[in-house]
Amino acid sequence: MTNSPRFGIWANVHGTFASLSHPEEKVDASWQRVRAQILLAEKLGFDSTLIAQHTMNPLGEDLDQLDAWTAAAAAAALTDNIEIIAAIKPSIIHPTILAKQALGIEEISRGRFAINVVNAWWKPDLERSGIGMLPHEQRYAFGTEWLKVVSQLMQGQRTTFRGDFFNIDDFVLRPANNWRQRPQIYMGGESEPARALAAQEADVLFLNAQPEASAKALIADVRSRPRPAALAPIRFGMAAFVIAAESDAAAEEILQWQWHLDAQDKARAGNMIDRFLEQTDQQSVMWKNLRDRPHIGPNGGTAAGLVGSYDTVAQRILNWNLLGIETFMLAFQPFEQGMEIFAQEVLPRVRHLEKNQ
Repeated sequence: MTNSPRFGIWANVHGTFASLSHPEEKVDASWQRVRAQILLAEKLGFDSTLIAQHTMNPLGEDLDQLDAWTAAAAAAALTDNIEIIAAIKPSIIHPTILAKQALGIEEISRGRFAINVVNAWWKPDLERSGIGMLPHEQRYAFGTEWLKVVSQLMQGQRTTFRGDFFNIDDFVLRPANNWRQRPQIYMGGESEPARALAAQEADVLFLNAQPEASAKALIADVRSRPRPAALAPIRFGMAAFVIAAESDAAAEEILQWQWHLDAQDKARAGNMIDRFLEQTDQQSVMWKNLRDRPHIGPNGGTAAGLVGSYDTVAQRILNWNLLGIETFMLAFQPFEQGMEIFAQEVLPRVRHLEKNQ
């Protein structure tokens, strides 16, 4: 049984989640912009915000990139209701330090914090910094050990762990969580190792936007896997780029404009997309999606199909929800304007359809 749809927004830490040259949206990754965006999301009734983690901006290393974890701590202190999700790549920080930081933000937020574990797909952050990127399978072996340690420590457990990558000796963190057992654990990834790890450790698995048939098969596969009895059934989320307008025709016109801007970006950047793909781990599902599914927006974006009239988008959200998607992590362009349109026009229609389905 899938819970009612929840709606989150991608915090605009990259400066944009679509075209770099949109005439109505300046590329702006400043804390002032992200602060205002998250406060607006909370006011509009969004349930969650996801703060992506990169050290350099994957859209271009000369562009600004807001740090995820300092932004998450600040947002936690400024908000009252919205869930704050901070992404993390396990290889960039020791699990004992990450767990301590997570518990700190959990306390600041009064039980509204979550981590989103992403086992890395973009190489420059790791390789050029000297940290290095393990091969795909080893990355998940590393991530499995890392997440086991983090999960235990976030629960206040005294932890001893012996593995190929970590040796933890009688380690415990205080204060423990004052609000619940531990922060929520989201996970990104769709490969075989990602599915196995999500079934064993995660509360929510985030899918890239994709056709319904492939998403349905993926959800069924993960649900069928063995899961610890102590964990509730796994839930699912999906990234989506929304273009909602008064009519399907108007939304399609906006989509075509976005494709025009996308083509302009590529022409101006001199094969930027080709360079981006070259810098991406080609064993990752992320790379294969970027290559095989043309789209606008983050993590598959428009491949989720949330393009159309307000009624069309609302119905498609309910269709996804019936397939098992609970949390929709949304992006727009212009972002803040799109958030307001979604909250005013689409969200009420979703709730109405829910009552009458």
